[in-house]
Amino acid sequence: MIPWLLDPPHFPPLSAAMREPNGLLAAGGDLTPEWLIEAYRHGIFPWYNAGEPILWWSPDPRMVLYPAKVRISRSLRRRLRGNEYEVRCDSAFAEVVQACAAPRRPGGGTWITEEMRLAYLAMHELGYAHSVECWQEGELVGGLYGMAFGAAFFGESMFCRATDASKIALAHLARHLDRKGFAVIDCQMETAHLASLGAERIPRTDFVAMLNAIIPRGPAPGRWPHDAMADIPWT
Repeated sequence: MIPWLLDPPHFPPLSAAMREPNGLLAAGGDLTPEWLIEAYRHGIFPWYNAGEPILWWSPDPRMVLYPAKVRISRSLRRRLRGNEYEVRCDSAFAEVVQACAAPRRPGGGTWITEEMRLAYLAMHELGYAHSVECWQEGELVGGLYGMAFGAAFFGESMFCRATDASKIALAHLARHLDRKGFAVIDCQMETAHLASLGAERIPRTDFVAMLNAIIPRGPAPGRWPHDAMADIPWT
């Protein structure tokens, strides 16, 4: 049995997380900013399906990307040099979350419930949650969103409606974070797609130790300028 969380936000030690399913730590609680800030700062995130109670996770090992090590293929680099897309930040956060919440196949579901969507919008208003967007001829064609705490960025989801649009958003995010002194992009769960982009598995203890070191020294919450990534060179 996993513990049921009540107010105020307080989580059990990560060592109590289940091995199967990997990282399941607790249920209950809320998705208010107070709960989310407490969770992410300690390497915990919510993930559940509609109709379920809120479930909180901290898998071991953890999948992470180091901004300076994101793998960019030759074909993607050519596309980046071609400037096919205009890349903006925080100009259409709600639209990006809505696009990410759309089912990936007919009849499919989504983990981005209405409650989760509203929670991320609240975090965006507070300056913690950010979007990176690819635009083509005035149309939003791809992007991603996540949350920044100190010098750590926690990736949540991405979507793509045009060739390589989500990869281009990720490449810009990584270069931007590297320039700003961010140490890591948390990918949460392991996937082959993330591994192909350079994501690595690290022990949860190492990940949490990293968070303890880098969250206090990062920038304060705040909106990112829409053109923050406009001058990134792709030589």
